[in-house]
Amino acid sequence: MGTRLASVVAALLLSAVLASAQRLPTIVAPEHYDLALVVDLTRERFEGTETIGVRIAEPTTRIVLNAIDLQIRDVTIGAGSAAQKATVTRDEANQTATFTVPRPLAKGPSEIHVRFSGVLNHQLRGFYASEANGRKYAVTQFESTDARRAFPCFDEPAFKATFALTTTIDRGDTAISNGKVLSDVAGPSITQHTIKFATSPKMSSYLVAIAVGDFKCLEGGADSVPIRICATPDKKDLGHIALGAAQEILTFYSRYYSIKYPFGKLDVVAVPDFAAGAMENTAAIFYRETDLLADSKSASVATRKNIASILAHEMAHQWFGDLVTMQWWDDLWLNEGFATWMANKPLAAAHPEWNIPVDEALENQKALNIDSLMATRPIHVDVRTPEQIEELFDAITYEKGASVMRMVESYVGTETFRKGVNAYVQAHAYGNATSEDFSKALSATSGKPVERILPTFVNQPGFPLIDVSVTCGNNRTTVTLKQQRFLLGSGGSGGSGESGASGVDKARWQVPVCVKTAGQQSPTCEVLSNATQTMMLPGSGCAPWVFANAGAQGYYRTAYSSEMLGAIAPRVTTDLTAPERLALIDDEWALVRAGRHSAADYLTLAAAYGHEHASGVLADVTNRLEFVDEYLTTDTTRARFDGFVRSLLRPLFDELGFEAGAADSDDRRVLRATVVEALGIIAEDADVIARARAALDRSLSGGASLDPTLAGAVIRTAAAHGDAALFDPLAAASERASSPEAQYRYLNALPEFRHPALIDRALQRTLSPSIRSQDTSSYLSVFFHNPAARDRAWSFVTEHWPALEPKIMIAGGDARFVAALGEFCDARSRDAIAAFFATHKLPGAVRTLDQTIERINNCIELKAKQTAAVTGWLAAR
Repeated sequence: MGTRLASVVAALLLSAVLASAQRLPTIVAPEHYDLALVVDLTRERFEGTETIGVRIAEPTTRIVLNAIDLQIRDVTIGAGSAAQKATVTRDEANQTATFTVPRPLAKGPSEIHVRFSGVLNHQLRGFYASEANGRKYAVTQFESTDARRAFPCFDEPAFKATFALTTTIDRGDTAISNGKVLSDVAGPSITQHTIKFATSPKMSSYLVAIAVGDFKCLEGGADSVPIRICATPDKKDLGHIALGAAQEILTFYSRYYSIKYPFGKLDVVAVPDFAAGAMENTAAIFYRETDLLADSKSASVATRKNIASILAHEMAHQWFGDLVTMQWWDDLWLNEGFATWMANKPLAAAHPEWNIPVDEALENQKALNIDSLMATRPIHVDVRTPEQIEELFDAITYEKGASVMRMVESYVGTETFRKGVNAYVQAHAYGNATSEDFSKALSATSGKPVERILPTFVNQPGFPLIDVSVTCGNNRTTVTLKQQRFLLGSGGSGGSGESGASGVDKARWQVPVCVKTAGQQSPTCEVLSNATQTMMLPGSGCAPWVFANAGAQGYYRTAYSSEMLGAIAPRVTTDLTAPERLALIDDEWALVRAGRHSAADYLTLAAAYGHEHASGVLADVTNRLEFVDEYLTTDTTRARFDGFVRSLLRPLFDELGFEAGAADSDDRRVLRATVVEALGIIAEDADVIARARAALDRSLSGGASLDPTLAGAVIRTAAAHGDAALFDPLAAASERASSPEAQYRYLNALPEFRHPALIDRALQRTLSPSIRSQDTSSYLSVFFHNPAARDRAWSFVTEHWPALEPKIMIAGGDARFVAALGEFCDARSRDAIAAFFATHKLPGAVRTLDQTIERINNCIELKAKQTAAVTGWLAAR
């Protein structure tokens, strides 16, 4: 044991040293970059010259900055007679270049002059090449650590500087960057022109942007800020929805923030190949086409909502992320959690019919589901390497960050929170900040102990489960609240097993809790600080039931007795709001998955949701019912369970009808799609399946087109029960689609087929150019959600790994792919996955793999414990 422990300690120390080496020294800091790039799209190369104005804190002969995948040709440091030629030492492992001069550089300002060149790569990171319609494009994607692939730089968020960019490109192309165009002149050759952009405000290197190609733009504006939506020429007219949304959003933000939009102009650019959904480059947001462009005549509600939501997220970053940037990546949540939280506000204001509060509750649930695993992490976590940083782009940073923001906003009050946000932004504009800076601003503005509450949710993993019980005495109601960490394993709390060994049973949170009951005008709220705490409800009498997450704003789960659930169930549609109904039933599902409650309890509660008219709430319920149908029923009981789902949802289908009505609200249209898909996929409703196939056949043959919002449900249902006669027309429809929404709607239906030969044909497409690298992991993920395709997909991926790995590894695709493997629910598959990735390492998905294995283990345990409960519940109906 002693020798092994010494080896482990030595390995940990070495890992710490290597990780620390990836951070740059701080004695030299940039202040300004003059950057000129000559881009050759034909040869897929670029050449650059830059002058970096720096400030030196103490005399030194060495300057260390970031550079990788670049040929550095010449470096001099200093100006005029003081200039010295530097030698260059490369450290590929740490992605740095060290410039060394013979004589010490004096303290104070200096200049670094660099000539360099590089290749436009095909990895969708750094400065890369893209292609569409026979035309090439050059695009940047620098977050988080890839600006160093385009030009030598101090590639850490705290090293903010101004940037003056000049590009020389083919005369038939244009360029878009962070600044406005100052000049555009012919030359230096007759085939080129040179564009000079205005100097940017101070910003981090990962926010620098340039796109080169034959882009065409729609133009508009809001609040005196010019706005452009740009795309390849054939897709320019698909930007009208985005332009309208961007104008609405900027107008809203100009009123919310005390600082007006600070960057002069806003360009939003759809590029043919883009790894992320979008990227918040300062004043030049870059996008994947499918998340920005849509046909205004045929776009679904989901697509319109998605375009507006992502725009609102990226535009929120212009203040939170760009104007004020986290000091280091360990506080990434200040960027992404804030933008996720903020994005809902302009949407809720402009589109109340979208029921945004339900979307917020769904964000909470997404975070809680991941955060209930042992393989979760704190929001704030130490990171050093690019791989560690990439793993932070997950539901903990985004959705948990937003959920915690929402909870604190509810606790201090909406207007007080807004004042705190603005105080924070004003104090740190054009600079950097930390979680502590944010909590101090909120505490100072509100006068409430935010500095005590926020760290308990930011600096430790997981969240509390609050057990709720009620006693009555002296004609008053007393509510007892008990908190403990919620985990899916070991009975759902930290009291035993592995979790107890880790000490998580001692975790405590400072939890703002609000309790409501029947007839109460406003909830009773206080901060739960202790393991056990009581609160007395106002008024006289014994409350028939209580709900301890009023407004569904709390980042925690609640547990009630079966008797209390029985009292709440008849009142869910009358006494609870839609977000509260969602929180209640999702908490109950989580308790089933943790082994604390029976699946029979969940199904009894779910049976009360048959008349649910909020589409997001019903979709959450049907997702859980689909899980029960696949994993917790048997060949003997499945038909009975399908009958239960039909009896639950068929009355709602009969009310809504198959065809959309002219007066239908957006949410009613989405509700219809939810019901159709559940009846067609889970309940195997023969009538719905036949209607879906007939409607799709008519549409594919040139007849009546599908209602855009219903189309996804119709196509998935038809594909799941389809044959070769449908497969080929769907594939052809994807290839000839004129909008990204239609293209992906048909494409992502191909993995839904259940016939083995058709599954194999759909899988083979991943080896062809018909599936872009940016789409590979998402496309493959659909197969793992299809029980009929899951095993064949895993065999295919492992057999063709050398060809698929480069495409799957594109910017976070490895984590998305590995997460999809959590759909397996058997020991054999779990062991095969673990063994495969033990020899095929995915550095950017280490935590995701741990979470996937844990999810599979939980599912195996759940099947063993709850299948009998479902059988008994069905028998008793």
